[in-house]
Parts: sequence; C-alpha cells; structure tokens
Amino acid sequence: MIAIIDYDAGNIKSVEKALQYLGQEAIITRDKDVIMSADKVILPGVGAFGDAMQKIREYKLENVIFDVVDKKTPFLGICLGQQLLFKESEESKGAVGLGLIDGVIKRIPDAPNLKIPHIGWNSLEINPDAKLFKGIDNGAYVYFVHSYYLDAKNKEDVAAKTFYSVDIDASVEKDNIFACQFHPEKSSTVGLKILQNFIAL
Repeated sequence: MIAIIDYDAGNIKSVEKALQYLGQEAIITRDKDVIMSADKVILPGVGAFGDAMQKIREYKLENVIFDVVDKKTPFLGICLGQQLLFKESEESKGAVGLGLIDGVIKRIPDAPNLKIPHIGWNSLEINPDAKLFKGIDNGAYVYFVHSYYLDAKNKEDVAAKTFYSVDIDASVEKDNIFACQFHPEKSSTVGLKILQNFIAL
C-alpha cells in the first residue's frame, strides 16, 4: 500500500489516479498509523512553501515524515513535495522546511522570452546511477509547473537536471528519500515509468 500524505495541498488526486492506473493501492491520508504501515509514502502537492509547512505542522505530520524516513521507508516528494524536503525557500522568508536534504529553494531568475511560472515540457539530463530513472533515456521530457527551483548543496544527491533560465536540480535521491520537481503523474509514459521505478524499490 502506498500512502499519499494529505496536508490540504492541491493536485493530490492526480497522483492517486496514476498509482491506481499502475495497479497500486493508494490511500490519501493524514493518519499516522496508516502512513507508518505503508510500503511507500508520497508527499505531492502544489502551493506555497510557507503555507504548506504550516499545514504539515498543524496536522502534526512533520514528525510522522521524520519517522517514515528514519524507518527507511521509500519516500517520494513531488513538485512542492520536493521543495519541502529542504530547509528554506526564497518563496517564504523565515519559513522552515523539513531540512532532510541540504540545499536552497530559489526563485527562477527572469530571462528574456521566458515565462515564470515555468509551465511545460523540458528534457532531463539524467544521472545514469539514479534509481528513479532506470530504463529511461537521457534527454527524456517531463512536465513542469513551478516558479521556484532547487539548488542542491551536494550535487551527488542530484538524480536529474534541467535548464530553464538557470540550471535546475529537477530530481534528487538520498538514501530512501526521492523527489522530483516535475510532475511524473502528468508526464505521460516517462512519468509512469518513474512512478513504476519508485513502486519497485
């Protein structure tokens, strides 16, 4: 069973539907016992960094997430869920994220002829050792919707990169923590393969 953490963020149902399409039992929940008993846990969502962390704390989910990670349960952050794994974001000054991986969330810099938020398909430069991208060709396209991006402190944590005005660390892997800034559930066959790779961990 895969637990999808419910903290009132947008775009959670599409992740549930993608997992069900792949034949997985997926439960949207904020129940600690259900989350702790899951085989895998996903933190999806769209929204603002500070508001999201406030909700996570309000629902007493922060320590649950730490316990899942400590238990070595495979954990996947998607979009805002990737950003929340880090301690700070330029989007919400003073808000403190989960701090599970080192890095900073920055605003995508303005550039000529580029719109922000970044909405659309971009190709990935994939780390060949990345578990999430097993069997996926370098240069594969995935779907992004974001105005803020990850600049990871330790580049060995980066599973895939893309470029949109600036180098963007589009996916990270560290121990049992996995994350992607793009939306695998909206990235066609490539995205479904990424979710399948996570399921197979």
